[in-house]
Amino acid sequence: MPRHCSPRLALSLLALAIAQAVHASGESPQVDGKPVVELSKVLVFAPDENLRQLLGSPLRPADLPARRAANADTASLLRDIPGVSLRAGGGFSSLPVIHGLADDRNRILLDGMDLSSTCPNHMNPVLANIAPSDVGAIKVYTGVSPVSVGGDSIGGSILVDTPPPAFAAPGEAGILNGEVGTFYRSNGDAHGANLRASYATESFNMSYSGSAAQADDYKAGGRFKSFVLNAAAPHVAPREVGSSAYKTRDQSFGMAYRHENQLLEVKFGIQHVPYEQFPNQRMDMLDNHEKRFNVRYLGQFDWGSLEARAYHEKVDHHMDFGADKVSQYGMLMPPMNTTGGVYPVEGMPMNSASRTDGVSLKADLALSGRDHLRLGTEAQRYRLDDWWPPSPDCGVGRCIGGMAPLTFWNIHNGERDRLATYAEWQAAWTPQWMTLFGVRFEHVRTDTGDVQGYNTSTTPLNTGMMKNMYETSSVGTRADFNAMDRSRGDDNLNVSALLRYTPDTHQSYEFGLARKVRSPNLYERYVWSRSSMTLEMNNFIGDGNGYLGNPNLKPEVAYTASFTGDWHSSDEAYALRVTPYYTRALDYIDAVQWNAATNQPASTRLRNQFVILKWMNQAARLYGIDLSGQLPLADTAAGHFGLAGVVTYTRGRNTDTHDDLYGIMPLNARLSLTHRQGRWDDALEIVAVKAKHDVSEMRNEISTPGYALVNLRGSYGWDKVRLDVGVENLFDRRYDLPLGGAYLGEGATMSFNKEAGGASLWGTAVPGPGRSVYASLSVKF
Repeated sequence: MPRHCSPRLALSLLALAIAQAVHASGESPQVDGKPVVELSKVLVFAPDENLRQLLGSPLRPADLPARRAANADTASLLRDIPGVSLRAGGGFSSLPVIHGLADDRNRILLDGMDLSSTCPNHMNPVLANIAPSDVGAIKVYTGVSPVSVGGDSIGGSILVDTPPPAFAAPGEAGILNGEVGTFYRSNGDAHGANLRASYATESFNMSYSGSAAQADDYKAGGRFKSFVLNAAAPHVAPREVGSSAYKTRDQSFGMAYRHENQLLEVKFGIQHVPYEQFPNQRMDMLDNHEKRFNVRYLGQFDWGSLEARAYHEKVDHHMDFGADKVSQYGMLMPPMNTTGGVYPVEGMPMNSASRTDGVSLKADLALSGRDHLRLGTEAQRYRLDDWWPPSPDCGVGRCIGGMAPLTFWNIHNGERDRLATYAEWQAAWTPQWMTLFGVRFEHVRTDTGDVQGYNTSTTPLNTGMMKNMYETSSVGTRADFNAMDRSRGDDNLNVSALLRYTPDTHQSYEFGLARKVRSPNLYERYVWSRSSMTLEMNNFIGDGNGYLGNPNLKPEVAYTASFTGDWHSSDEAYALRVTPYYTRALDYIDAVQWNAATNQPASTRLRNQFVILKWMNQAARLYGIDLSGQLPLADTAAGHFGLAGVVTYTRGRNTDTHDDLYGIMPLNARLSLTHRQGRWDDALEIVAVKAKHDVSEMRNEISTPGYALVNLRGSYGWDKVRLDVGVENLFDRRYDLPLGGAYLGEGATMSFNKEAGGASLWGTAVPGPGRSVYASLSVKF
């Protein structure tokens, strides 16, 4: 959608679409009364379907409209999946947490592309690259992931796909169809619009999708701040959650050609984020451009299926202080040049750029009616630069204070290359017994170039307190870091074994064992300067602390066991699913408090403040249980009533330090009383979360009290039109997000522990949104 597209334009498009759709009948696109033939109905891969049914949790297409109503955060579509919780970030950049493991520890594939975040704060995660309105299907593997969908992760796997291309029925003329929609959410004045359209013949499909969304800072259910900022700080209202506004634009183009049972598909995506502010980070994303190109070949043959893919992604990312954060602090002297002139006050620009190139080839071989063999190979090349221009830019002049005169290189010519191959054997021994066994080998190589600080001993142009401040590295001086051999190579072996027993149509039992391995990312290995100012900018956890890299980190190795019992009626009106799990992680990448001056672990652990930490290999264990189910309550003249619920419990401990792991969601439940009457579908939902007291003492993680929220939602569907309405946090409850991290949404965030006026910034959790009324409208044509 063009950048200037607005909800007003979308409403105009909706009016035209409604006029076309009001007399239409049926949900499927038609040509002369005949339904369109979808590719998935032509190319049927039964082995892959069996694999998904084995341990995957798919979101049905029918579930997606209600979940993405009035929503810009694609990760939130997963909130009802048992075992999945969300770590808060920006307005549309939540990070999925699967059984206590988050971010890079989970493998996320977007249309088969294995992408990474390009930011020292992970402000642009994979799921933020796609708008909810552009999601066609999501599959989540929360327990043991088959090796064909795993790799370079120790958690679960999330597969997100855009809608597949559809083609006209044989012999029919070309067809045009699509969907247009808009939404509004009262809290934060969030609004957006989306358009999707495609033209198809029997063998050719061309598609376009676009979306636009933006919001102001949202408001909590009550006052939440435990500090008072100085008068020079920007004014943020007592209930306002500073730095939570965003604006984003997404577009994608696609072409597909089908010949018999073969498909060639090309997709091109563009995202521009003018700004996305982060209440749990010291900086904000003030510009982000992401472009991706994806080519796929898919074919069905007598012997099985073959899929080949090549993709490219380019990201240009810029951070600085947003409107709610202070960029000039009273205790700093004004920068001056050699003639005594004062340079304009600047913020702290931080730039990142990455290039990702990948290819994959996989084959599904039907060896017999019982056996299927999957073979695959993947290769990926990732390049990253992370540099911070001087501030102020003094040129060749002399600077007093400031971060100058050189460009600071956080990651310079970073490299992370992966080469993987796997084999997976699936056997249906009887109609009741099925097994899956797979082995995956990966070689991961990382490296980085020479670095430099804002000032060095060889360029002493800064005569203020910043002189030589950035010379120290994780191994000594900058020169020591540049002199060391920084290349690392990891050989990672992944194994998974799955067993499924289905005695009848009313029950099934699944058991899985896996060995999973993940190599460190570039920020974990190569962040080098021991200055607190630079380290607090290297934080993708959201806890306000500073993190120092460790070139000697080993890959994480996790051993996981998972069991699932599933009992249900034939029509699944009654269903109960129970999944206990256990993970033992060796060389788990956790952190220890670090003395930057001595470059040694801190002799005394600091409490109730932000601290400097260093990534270290330790050991950990995680275990828990997921429960989900549904049952009908009554069929009356007033409609059909039912009950559905999800309960999740996770516990995580560092077995070396006996500390609790960071970012573990406490016991929580989501219970819905559902009602359906004709075309009307509604629910009353209660969300209950226990108090979070099992926190990471090493990181000084903030405890949060328990809470319960009441939500209302409803939808009404015509043949081509759908209306969703609802109220979240009906009683405007004040609560803190257990996975929201530390609140850094306003004030002098770079002052680490104290704002310029002296107030302590530590101790305030990011609050959840107060009451919000929403509505969304979509029309198919």
